[in-house]
Amino acid sequence: MTEADPLRALVRAMDRLRSPGGCPWDAEQTHESLVGYALEEAYELAEAIETGDRPGLREELGDLLLQVVFHARIATEHPTDPFDVDDVAADLVAKLVRRHPHVFEDAELDGDAHVQWDRLKNAEKQRGSALDGIPLALGALARGQKVLGRAERAGIDARGLASRVDAEDDVAARLLAVLVDAHGRGIDAEAALRGAIRQLEDAVRADEQVARRDPSSDR
Repeated sequence: MTEADPLRALVRAMDRLRSPGGCPWDAEQTHESLVGYALEEAYELAEAIETGDRPGLREELGDLLLQVVFHARIATEHPTDPFDVDDVAADLVAKLVRRHPHVFEDAELDGDAHVQWDRLKNAEKQRGSALDGIPLALGALARGQKVLGRAERAGIDARGLASRVDAEDDVAARLLAVLVDAHGRGIDAEAALRGAIRQLEDAVRADEQVARRDPSSDR
């Protein structure tokens, strides 16, 4: 399939897969059944970025885009509140324009761009706390760092927060202290730990190879 507009070709391909006579597996999927795939693709994209895998980056961006198009195609079938990928894109463009008045309007940047984004977002969604909207499904490290970042942009001393936490045990207290330190140094703790675990995996595989060559080796 070749079209002048590859994005439109993707939408058409997904529509054909989902429609009668298409792929049975695609036809039976729901928003709920695809959640795990979206999370998996996001993590695979992160791995491609962190390992400098340029071909992998291109492929994983495509896989993540497929999830967006897939969900948007399913959304067209909703009986009372349907929308499609064009609606998704239109909403996104409108949001980008609203959240960047210093770019798209005759307005001055009011402080830090990230802080301005948060302020406009909280006003739009009528949120009562800077922490509203942080996904509960985030891993503990990522969620903790998100909390620290949101607090800091709200004018709260992130480094002073840990002393007010009554951790259940010594391990939790030390993990929180490391997280606060990483945030203060501008380190993504989740990404740093993923990198360390990849090195641990490499070490395990290296030892496995040695063991296969020499079954009598004691590890």
